[in-house]
Amino acid sequence: MTFLLPGLLSILLYLLATGLLVVRLTRGPADIESQRNRILLIGFAAVLIHGGLLYPSVLTAGGINLGFFNAVSLIALLIACLLLLACFQEPVESLGIPVFSIAALSIGLLLVFPTDPVLVRESGSWQLDIHIMLSLLAYSILGLAALQALLLAIQDYHLHNRRPGGFIRALPPLQTMETLMFQMIGIGFSLLTLALLTGILFLEDIFSQHLVHKTVLSIAAWTVFAVLLWGRWRFGWRGRVAIRWTVGGFAFLMLAYFGSKFVLELVINR
Repeated sequence: MTFLLPGLLSILLYLLATGLLVVRLTRGPADIESQRNRILLIGFAAVLIHGGLLYPSVLTAGGINLGFFNAVSLIALLIACLLLLACFQEPVESLGIPVFSIAALSIGLLLVFPTDPVLVRESGSWQLDIHIMLSLLAYSILGLAALQALLLAIQDYHLHNRRPGGFIRALPPLQTMETLMFQMIGIGFSLLTLALLTGILFLEDIFSQHLVHKTVLSIAAWTVFAVLLWGRWRFGWRGRVAIRWTVGGFAFLMLAYFGSKFVLELVINR
């Protein structure tokens, strides 16, 4: 019950920010700057409460607890936090609609389905801490890139198949959206590279039985993003090709971490 009230408050704030963003977009370009500061303030309040909720649950006396629902909520928190920080530099507020909704859902799942602790280390292993931090940041930024790709796909569809409505007109130009997506991919790819390198250096055997699926799928994701960035540089890949590769690369990452955790922790209860 300790987590119930802050959890519900954080969910309410996330949903409020989502609702305000939906209203802001549907009103079109004339209302594009209205209530922006209010939405960001509500988003930051939701993130702070979300972080306070997760802190004692993830950082325990015995080590870092990254059980399935803890991990899902932590990734959602990081994505929401990174999005809010990015809003000060780039016009990416529209991503708050899926990001805040997912963050609210992740808290709801954490409250409804508490699971036994799954400790990934004992205290004092700073090398593993670095690897975990880089991995989480890579997942979060590439997750933002995947959401940006989906929004870009919707925008591209409307622009090519029908007269765009207020929602599409309220978004930044297609080229700007695409540039932002590749900026996210570049940063996320760099962090994923460092995460893989630290895994090789700091973990005893990244191809051991309990890690091999994560390692192989993470390398597959790294390869997909590497090919995409090379194709962008060499052939100017863009549009639907870039969208497919981005979503495909992130799908490998999702399977690498959450797919295996779901099966091990919730299906066969290991």
